Amino acid sequence: MKVGLYFGTFNPIHVGHLIIANHMVEHSDLDQIWMVVTPHNPHKVKANLVDDHHRLHMVHLATEGYDKIKPSDVEFRLAQPNYTINTLVHLEEKFPKHEFCLIMGEDNLKSFHKWKNYEVILERYSVYVYPRISVGKAENELIKHPHIHKVEAPIIELSSTFIRENIKQGKNIAPMIDHKVWQYIDHNLFYKK
Repeated sequence: MKVGLYFGTFNPIHVGHLIIANHMVEHSDLDQIWMVVTPHNPHKVKANLVDDHHRLHMVHLATEGYDKIKPSDVEFRLAQPNYTINTLVHLEEKFPKHEFCLIMGEDNLKSFHKWKNYEVILERYSVYVYPRISVGKAENELIKHPHIHKVEAPIIELSSTFIRENIKQGKNIAPMIDHKVWQYIDHNLFYKK
């Protein structure tokens, strides 16, 4: 089974994340997408970052209706700070019959060379890249790497930051977020302050 790993804080998960994940699994050779919830680094103060387990629960709620999209808390049990290469090696050991790949926005390629062991990641794993408006003409040379696959997905310019700011201002964000996720956020008064 070929699994695409879509990492994020998902604070909160929104329709943009689901559109990208669903498009990647339906329009590539990936069999599943695992939404890997990145834990809160205890050494960093992160304003408005909801607890790990609440964010994981929101990903569960948002992905219930998608057979090929699964939530993952794999990084919750790994040493912090965590690096993508460590997660990939851990998952390979745990699921030896799966082939793991990365999913990232094209804008992340600009800083990919700063990732720990990025050369090893490129040598051993495929990277599926979706387009972002924020990428200029000076396209990264990495896009030409044989293990990088550009997938023509919809360009979604919706962010969790925008959603949090709108919740704080009391605006209606219903179209941007799964209904069950919105109920959970509202019930728990997340992002109100």
